[in-house]
Amino acid sequence: MPTNYLNPSDESARQLFSKSIQGEVIMLNLLRFKEIADYGNFPEIAPKYPRTGKEAYQVYIDQTLPFLEKSGGQVILLGECDHFFIGPMEERWDFMMIIKQKSLANFISFASDPQYQKVIGHREAAIVDSRLLPTQATSSLL
Repeated sequence: MPTNYLNPSDESARQLFSKSIQGEVIMLNLLRFKEIADYGNFPEIAPKYPRTGKEAYQVYIDQTLPFLEKSGGQVILLGECDHFFIGPMEERWDFMMIIKQKSLANFISFASDPQYQKVIGHREAAIVDSRLLPTQATSSLL
């Protein structure tokens, strides 16, 4: 059975935060949604009626944007997707998102905001698998 990823591991967090990334951080997010969002671990924010994973993720985006913007971040691109053109054909993603943060410190501030933590359950209810690849813009390969 394949492993699904919803949250960073302690090791991946240590690795990211040990890097001395200077300047903007660009985050590539790949997401696969659940058919029906599962709010079993988040009854305090559960809707009265079932919603799809995609609908739950839209709630997450809508409620997260103010915290993202407050921390100096912004959404660069949202897009629906499917199978890779180059890559494993059995791997499929429903949605991709590119987020820009002013700095790694700003990202940490965003992710640890107590008010943001209250809405993160919509994300976990919505997705069955995800990938988050932080990158730093460069001007060349060298």
